[in-house]
Amino acid sequence: MAENRHQALGLKDQDVLDMYKTMLMARKIDERMWLLNRSGKIPFVISCQGQEAAQVGAAFALNKDIDFVLPYYRDMGVVLTFGMTARELMLSGFAKAEDPNSGGRQMPGHFGQKKNRIVTGSSPVTTQVPHAVGVALAGRLKNEDLVTFVTFGEGSSNQGDFHEGANFAGVHKLPVIFMCENNKYAISVPYEKQVACEKVSDRAIGYGMPGYTVDGNDPLEVYKVVKEAAERGRRGEGPTLIEAISYRLTPHSSDDDDRSYREAEEVAEAKKNDPIAIFAAYLRDTGVLSEELDKSILEEIMNEVNEATEYAENAPYAEAETALKYVYAE
Repeated sequence: MAENRHQALGLKDQDVLDMYKTMLMARKIDERMWLLNRSGKIPFVISCQGQEAAQVGAAFALNKDIDFVLPYYRDMGVVLTFGMTARELMLSGFAKAEDPNSGGRQMPGHFGQKKNRIVTGSSPVTTQVPHAVGVALAGRLKNEDLVTFVTFGEGSSNQGDFHEGANFAGVHKLPVIFMCENNKYAISVPYEKQVACEKVSDRAIGYGMPGYTVDGNDPLEVYKVVKEAAERGRRGEGPTLIEAISYRLTPHSSDDDDRSYREAEEVAEAKKNDPIAIFAAYLRDTGVLSEELDKSILEEIMNEVNEATEYAENAPYAEAETALKYVYAE
């Protein structure tokens, strides 16, 4: 049997099985959304494929009852961990009235759900970073023990919002976890044309916080570093910058042709390091996952994805006369 890394982190077998299920659920919803998009049923997909391990590993390290997440548009693994359902994500894909993110008014990937402490994201990238810092400041003023967790891509780590947010959090020692999901491409621009430093985490020192670069294909490694960052934040020691290195296995979105800027061989090579396959192999090696259990998990997930698709496709759109609801105060 392989070395049992999850027990050393205080995780039970059921915890890592739940992680695996959540990663697989994110992948299967995403794959279904591409099929729906290509058959003309939903307008847009922006994918989590290849980044599920970083998202789920990080979200599992937080306290879902008190912490707030401010996800970026790929973070299906984060929002599923925090309580969003396959059905709710499909309602958003089909832009139906029951979509919890926006009542069918916003593109998929703009997550927000008050009851699950998922703070609404905007279309301009990185605007969620100063918001995360503001929520952390509010938590401190109210003497709450919360941390905020905010994600962004390596391309948007160049936006002013990241630098202003990181600087403010560093100066005021706020409990913010900044996690850059470095998937190597900002739309069509590779990392080396986007960022001059070797690692995004190198920027942490300028803002008086520790910075870590971790393997984003390993949910346990991400879990460990986020757990430590959360504990640091709760002790009043301030923010942490984490860079999780992964690879975007799909085009940037359903409107992008990635063949124009990267070779098919590069993507095929990256698929050999699919984080879901790697984690499944680890769970088999440690005796947590059998072939039979894996089959039944997949069957259960596909039933849920099928039900979610059918429900969302048949659900009503918002009434035309409610177009301004949620947009303007009433």
